[in-house]
Amino acid sequence: MSSTAERSAERRAPLTRGRVLESAVELADTAGIDALTIRRIAERLGVEPMSLYYHVRNKEAILDGAVELVFTEVEQASGGFAVPETDAAWKSSLRTRILAARTVMLRHPWAPGVIDSRTDLGLATARYVDSVVGTLRSGGLSYDLIHHAMHALGSRMFGFTQELGEPDDESGDAAVMEQMAAQVPHLAAMLAVVRHVDPDSTLGWCDDQFEFEFGLDLILDGLERITRADRPRPARS
Repeated sequence: MSSTAERSAERRAPLTRGRVLESAVELADTAGIDALTIRRIAERLGVEPMSLYYHVRNKEAILDGAVELVFTEVEQASGGFAVPETDAAWKSSLRTRILAARTVMLRHPWAPGVIDSRTDLGLATARYVDSVVGTLRSGGLSYDLIHHAMHALGSRMFGFTQELGEPDDESGDAAVMEQMAAQVPHLAAMLAVVRHVDPDSTLGWCDDQFEFEFGLDLILDGLERITRADRPRPARS
């Protein structure tokens, strides 16, 4: 079936909340989050804008639902949210789960900003967080340490990080650094070595895959070290 025929068939299908949200995600993916309006979604579905309000209260409800669809994708990508009661390989399991979430976030680059703007956790999002807590617990971590771990992971738990920004104009940034080199020599020297642009693997200005995994591994290694130190040693005979 051609794309035109598929679109026509889609427009003839009954309007549902699921169709509204799926159309919203597709629109955000193709045109960006700023293009996500009631009118544009209605145009994609071939209905009047007022028809959407039978299924979603407002744009905020659409954004909430779009985030839930993203975490439904995360559930599929990570093989489900169920976790074993005990898991000696908890660190590897959690790393895999978080990197699966990152893969989904890279497919939907608008999602991190929307996730940050939400005030409540939807059920799919909450179940993902529960799976992270459960994975840490399966490794023997106390709930107190898990609480600290969640703060350390921050948004990295969801597959993205909020990095320190850099100007869009890289050449201008370099010129500024050159002028400021005498005042900030270490920063200027570092930027001269590590500055890079990798739009195919980034969710932010300087958040490429290596840097994301580097930070994640530091946190997981630290948690493993603390857990081992807290475990009682066997008594000497």
